[in-house]
Amino acid sequence: MILRPRQEESVVKSIDALSKHNNTVTVAPTGAGKTIIFSSVIKSLMHSKMKVLVLAHRDELTEQNQDKFKQVNPNVSTSIVNAENKDWSGQVIFAMVQTITRDEHLENMPAIDLLVIDEAHHATAESYLKIIEYAQKINPNLKLFGVTATPMRGDKSSLGVVFSNCADQIELHELIADGNLVPPVTYRIDTGETKEKLEALKVKASGDYSEQEMADIMNTVPLNSKVVKEWKDRASGRKTVVFCSNTKHASQITKEFKRQRVKVGLVSGSMPSSERQKMLDNLTNGKLQVIVNVAILIEGWDYPPISCVILLRSSSYKSTMIQMIGRGLRTIDTRLYPNIVKFDCLVLDFGISTILHGNLEQIVSLDQKEEGHKYCHACKKTIPKSSEVCPLCNTHLAQELVRQVEAKEQRILEEFTMREINLLEKLTFAWTDLKQSNEGMLATGFNSWACVFKNDDIWLAVCGGKNRDNNFIETQLVYKGGKLQALAAGNDFLYKHETHNSATKLGYWRNEVPTKKQRKWLPAEFKGKRITKGEASAILTYALGAEAQIHELLTQ
Repeated sequence: MILRPRQEESVVKSIDALSKHNNTVTVAPTGAGKTIIFSSVIKSLMHSKMKVLVLAHRDELTEQNQDKFKQVNPNVSTSIVNAENKDWSGQVIFAMVQTITRDEHLENMPAIDLLVIDEAHHATAESYLKIIEYAQKINPNLKLFGVTATPMRGDKSSLGVVFSNCADQIELHELIADGNLVPPVTYRIDTGETKEKLEALKVKASGDYSEQEMADIMNTVPLNSKVVKEWKDRASGRKTVVFCSNTKHASQITKEFKRQRVKVGLVSGSMPSSERQKMLDNLTNGKLQVIVNVAILIEGWDYPPISCVILLRSSSYKSTMIQMIGRGLRTIDTRLYPNIVKFDCLVLDFGISTILHGNLEQIVSLDQKEEGHKYCHACKKTIPKSSEVCPLCNTHLAQELVRQVEAKEQRILEEFTMREINLLEKLTFAWTDLKQSNEGMLATGFNSWACVFKNDDIWLAVCGGKNRDNNFIETQLVYKGGKLQALAAGNDFLYKHETHNSATKLGYWRNEVPTKKQRKWLPAEFKGKRITKGEASAILTYALGAEAQIHELLTQ
């Protein structure tokens, strides 16, 4: 497996920070591939006598992490320690915090060389600290590595208690600009007097808003009916998740969706887990279109077909807003969801989240990121130079957001277009213009190929070829939607099936002149043209096989 360029950069920065400090945390939002990043860090540091422990706080995360780790490190032995299994034999152990923190299990833990904490914003909890302290006791040279999408904890507990530095911070806008997430399209609804009441809410001592005060303002019949009407006008064809302040509020808005004949379900913490899962399964199998929740689906839930997020609660934490909106930003793998096309995610904000923080399109800055690090003046810890908020202690490092938004709004839109062009320069594989009316482009490695083209204003990514074991890969449609996301999906396909020795765009042979055999088989429109050997390879891949396979796939 080849890493995306930004993942590779994050791995290098994380390893460097671990060598300097023996601990570090890396911040990467949903879609960045946190598991791939920490699996690659482990791979780089691994030696025959090394023992690694990967902590997570839910069973499904433990199993997912193990599965993805094996994709990156197929030859490394692994084992699981959770409620059902207590297997410490693997070189890399994937474990549940709730299991290991019990004394009888903690005492069985062998000496650990590298402790990896997934969802590291939990690391300051008593259970995690107990495990960290014990691991450091039996191995004073323990290296500690955390990964998280949301470093800012709601209880204001500083990650600086555990980590002395932050190695890297991948930002949401980077993933959107690279096509790995879809862009949000945000509407902040003008609620008149309700908006004024929301802005006047008192913040609790914890720093968040009173759920009851929020619900009292939001939970009115006229406003609930308007929420559903606005949704039907703007997003009625979209799978939708609704975030509410409390269960009473959630129940009322669910009733309103039902009254207006919308297939809707409600999940909350008071429900048995089996009942919650059944409701989520109904969303997946099409029995529901809208899922309403209270603090259940903010973290760790991913269902890519979600393309509308309704915010009926408010939080003073920017990280919470990003988590909620992030539920709708994942791109669609057409192999898993063949009938879904997703260009963007609609965000309907009936609260004050975007009033407080700006909507995501406004707050992003697409300026070239500065390299290096700086110090947070509050906690005196090392953080990425581009940080606006310290990921370790939550201190805001800049307070000029509104002025910057007003000054840069038009330039930001222009830079989104520029990013689409520049994406080709950043991709690992070379994309060749096929000179087709459908604006088709094709990229090849030594074994596999990816073709991106437009069909009725929808961009498709179709891929095929052979895998690293030289077995044929069935030609498959992997994405349909926007151009950026199609290019990213095609590139990801090549990452999966090629190796670092594959024919990347930097391969010396790509810029050589075509061979006589290549020139013989080139289509007529390319004969006599000045093209490179790499371009000729892509054109022939398309003309002598890929084109027919794509046509057959799309006409089935």
